[in-house]
Amino acid sequence: MPRTATVERSGPAAEAVRRALRGKRADLGGLAFQAALLLALLLALAVLVTLIADILGTALSVFAERGTTFLTDNLSSLPERAGVGQGIVGSLWLMGFVAVLSFPLGIAAAIYLEEYATDNRFTRFLSASIRNLAGIPSIVYGLLGLAIFVQLFSGLTGGRSLMSGGLTMAILVLPIVIITAAEAIRAVPLAIREAGFGVGATRWEVVRSHVLPYAAPGVLTGTILALARALGEAAPLLLIGGAPTFFSAGSRGFLETLQGEYTALPAIIFTWSRKSLRAFGESTAAAIVVLLAVLLLINATAILLRNRYERKW
Repeated sequence: MPRTATVERSGPAAEAVRRALRGKRADLGGLAFQAALLLALLLALAVLVTLIADILGTALSVFAERGTTFLTDNLSSLPERAGVGQGIVGSLWLMGFVAVLSFPLGIAAAIYLEEYATDNRFTRFLSASIRNLAGIPSIVYGLLGLAIFVQLFSGLTGGRSLMSGGLTMAILVLPIVIITAAEAIRAVPLAIREAGFGVGATRWEVVRSHVLPYAAPGVLTGTILALARALGEAAPLLLIGGAPTFFSAGSRGFLETLQGEYTALPAIIFTWSRKSLRAFGESTAAAIVVLLAVLLLINATAILLRNRYERKW
């Protein structure tokens, strides 16, 4: 076939590639789009750096004056005595609910959808529903928790209690855990499964010994980032009694703690930001710094776990 016929059959796309390679035509549109993307990135970074610098500048005076006592003091109506100790404890309790309930259920659901479920209308509907649930605003989950855990099952949960807040946060991040775990499992090469089946392994043995270890970096990263999102959510907690102005920190039993009042760092930040006293504004900035530090610690943990499993495999 003549060369000219080959060029004509290849189409205008191939000819554009040849012109670009020969350097006879500058891609002005591509350069403008690149410049717009870089400008958007720089603007976003500038806003972020400005906000963090402003918060740190305000919070440093609190840490310089009170030191670590700000992290251990309880809630108080006096700004010079108010601390985030109860908020840190409450956030840890909520994260415990998320880890115990959402992670096993979410990973198990992802394994079923990717390794056991057949491709039919029901599974496609189920997958689409899970993805839609992941995009629902968190305030809707707060209303769900208010209707179910606070009102319907108040005899078990204690109403506006730590248990109600923990169950609500666990449901909030469950779709995200399922999606991230399913994506990590789907990314495992098919050859790994075929190798396991080729030596006579059962489906569960292939999933347990081959698929899950290979998908562990993605699964761990997704679940820990879901945990970080739950830690930063305030809207559901405000509907379920997570922002009291003050409550007793006396010793309580395990069940009394679960059915008792609570608070968390995002709820404390919201409550303090609404107070008119200027000292509470400084305490709000300090609480934001504490929350950011915890979130950065969680993200760093996710990165370390991912790198560890990637080196292993």
